[in-house]
Amino acid sequence: MPYLVQLLLLTVALTLPTSVHPQSGTPREDDVRCLEGLKTSLGDPDGRLASWTFSNTSAGAICELSGVSCWSPDESRIIALSLSGFGLTGAIPSELQFCSAITTLDLSSNRLGGQIPPALCDWLPFVVNLDLSGNQLSGPIPAELANCKFINSLKLSANSLSGKIPASLVLLGYLKSLDLSNNNLDGDIPPKLAASFSADAFADNPDLVEPHSGFDLGVLFGRPEAAAAIAFVFGFVGTLFFGPSIIRRVVGRSC
Repeated sequence: MPYLVQLLLLTVALTLPTSVHPQSGTPREDDVRCLEGLKTSLGDPDGRLASWTFSNTSAGAICELSGVSCWSPDESRIIALSLSGFGLTGAIPSELQFCSAITTLDLSSNRLGGQIPPALCDWLPFVVNLDLSGNQLSGPIPAELANCKFINSLKLSANSLSGKIPASLVLLGYLKSLDLSNNNLDGDIPPKLAASFSADAFADNPDLVEPHSGFDLGVLFGRPEAAAAIAFVFGFVGTLFFGPSIIRRVVGRSC
């Protein structure tokens, strides 16, 4: 399905009434709960979230908060959280599940630690741009990131992520930008990912191995049926270009 069509369907899904797109409360209640949870759960040594207050209950009030963007200024439906460089600490909070309509989550260049929650794509099923780069995240890249069906850009660089790159990431059919560089990843890069993205996407992972793409003639000649087929092809080509008499003389001389 073309990306623009998929994006249109995504927009329709996000604008459905809550009876069709179930949540634990109204859209505004859930999005406010999300922001309140983020403010409570995350360390904020630079006071960047100090301006997040929720006493104003009018429609669209939360859309004026720092780092918050809404689908429409007249409603409290968050489309993006852009908190890059806020100096935030702590783990990625589960309260993000109440911001389920967002398409962009940018938590880059903070000091977040712990692991990437495996349920992140269940919390944010419509995310298109996910940027967790430049933090202190550790542990494996969750295979469940393949559940972010709409994702277009995934940036996890400059963390301390370890383990293998999940093969399930090849299922992300709309992924156009990938950056896993500067981590502690190991093992083989899934061949389809290696073919789809430049080496820069995987750079500075000392134990990461590029997939073997060479044509191993040694292995091929070790198989009798393959060797016989190659001998036949070379014999046929030689006969075609040089004539059978020359081939017989060469073969006779070698014997």
